[in-house]
Amino acid sequence: MSKNHIISLIESAPLASLSESDLNSIRTHTNDCVECRRAFEATQISMLLLKKRTPETFEPPPFFHTRVLAALRERQTVGDQWGWTKVWRAAGTLASSMVATVAALAVLTLVIPASQTGSKTQDMTSSLNPYSAEEVLLDQGGAVNDQVSEDQILNALFGAEDEAAR
Repeated sequence: MSKNHIISLIESAPLASLSESDLNSIRTHTNDCVECRRAFEATQISMLLLKKRTPETFEPPPFFHTRVLAALRERQTVGDQWGWTKVWRAAGTLASSMVATVAALAVLTLVIPASQTGSKTQDMTSSLNPYSAEEVLLDQGGAVNDQVSEDQILNALFGAEDEAAR
């Protein structure tokens, strides 16, 4: 043990829990090694200080809890108001631009197509679809011809362009 330093032995466990043989090997080693003697003395002093200070209890001053809780409440109220202000500043522009976009899309979707294609849509749908919904659902149209002629295909594909060109 004289060649090895005992610092790892001192740091591994408290001095009170070391066995008598370990303490004897520490004492014999510290007679020869100055560095280990300093570490052993520091360990003994720290153990004595800890034993002396453990029974002491500290009481907070009167109204300590009240002052701490009041300071916390004050910080929370100031923080909440400040937080919402920051959020609105950051998101206010984005929210207003989103509202404007939705309003513009609603106008484009609902108002403009209804005013432009009032009667044209009825003419186009009747020329593209020779059958009414009742005839197809209730099979009241009589015998339906399953063969589609080339004229019907061309009219269905290019009829809308002819109507628009007129």
